[in-house]
Amino acid sequence: MAEENKLSDEDLARVRSVTNSGYNSTERQPFRPLRLLAVLWVVVSVLGGVSWLIGKNTGFI
Repeated sequence: MAEENKLSDEDLARVRSVTNSGYNSTERQPFRPLRLLAVLWVVVSVLGGVSWLIGKNTGFI
């Protein structure tokens, strides 16, 4: 099956110029999964420690 373009050549040229202009592009740092894992581990540890202290102070533990 041959797919026909739904846009005219003029419209397609405008779309390509907008997508290649870089208006919405941002520079991003590389993804670091180990750093994310470390941050999550610290957050979960701190929340667990706080909940343990609350349980200890209220007499549940």
